[in-house]
Amino acid sequence: MIKTKNTKELQTEKAYKNLDFLNSKDARTLRILSEYLYPKKQLEEEKVTNTIVIFGSARAPSPEEISSKEDFNKGRSKSLKLAEYYDATRTLSKRLTEWSKNLNQEDQKYVICSGGGPGIMIAANRGAREAEGKTATFRISLPFENSPNPYVNPELDFEFHYFFTRKFWFSYLAKALVIMPGGFGTLDEFFEILTLIQTEKMKKNLPIVLFGKEYWNKLINFETLVEYGAIDRKDLDLFFLTSSVDEAYEYVTSSLNSK
Repeated sequence: MIKTKNTKELQTEKAYKNLDFLNSKDARTLRILSEYLYPKKQLEEEKVTNTIVIFGSARAPSPEEISSKEDFNKGRSKSLKLAEYYDATRTLSKRLTEWSKNLNQEDQKYVICSGGGPGIMIAANRGAREAEGKTATFRISLPFENSPNPYVNPELDFEFHYFFTRKFWFSYLAKALVIMPGGFGTLDEFFEILTLIQTEKMKKNLPIVLFGKEYWNKLINFETLVEYGAIDRKDLDLFFLTSSVDEAYEYVTSSLNSK
C-alpha cells in the first residue's frame, strides 16, 4: 500500500497481473514466450508428439454452405472452384486418422492439425473428428476468421497473435504436411517449410503433399525455377504433387511407416 501526498491510498499490483503492462511493447517478449510455453504444456499433457498438418484456403465452402445459399454472390461464387478440395481434405483427414488409430505404439499416433480457420482447415478437423480421433488447431487471431471450429478438441485449440510462433508449432511436431490450394497465407507457410528443408535448418524427413495438380501447375511453374538455376532439380523432390486422395494417403502413410 502506497500513500501519496494527498494521502490517497493506491493499491499496488504485481507485474504479472498488470494487463496494461502485459499488453505493452515492453512485455512483448513475455507474450512471445507465452505462445511457446502454453501450447507446449497442453500438448505434453495430451501426449501429442506427432502431427500431420493440413492447411489451405479459408475460402473453400463446405457442402452445407453451398446448399444453403441458392445464389452465391459474385465474390463468393469464385470459391466454388475450391469446393472439391474441402471434400478431399475431409476424406483424407478421416482416412489418415483411422490409419493412425490402428497403429500399435501409442507414441506413433498422429494427430491431424490445422490452422483452425474455416474452409480447408475446418474440413481437416472435421474429417479427424468423424474418425473419432484427436484433432488440434493453431489459429491466428484475425477479425475475418473468428468463427468457432466445432470439430477440434477444446484442450488442443490454440490461438496465436504472432504468425511466427504459430508457424513454429506447425513445423515443430509435424511428421507430414498436406498443402491444399490456398492464397498468400498458404504460400507463405509452404515456402517457409521448403526453405527450412532446403537450407537444412530442418533436418527431419518431412513428407510433403502438394494437393491439386491443376491449381498448383497454373499458379507456379516450378520448372522455370530449375531452368533459371534458382533451384536444383533435386529440390522438386521435396514435395509430392497429386490430385488423388488415394495417392496422397499412400504417400503419407508409406513415408511414415518407413521411419
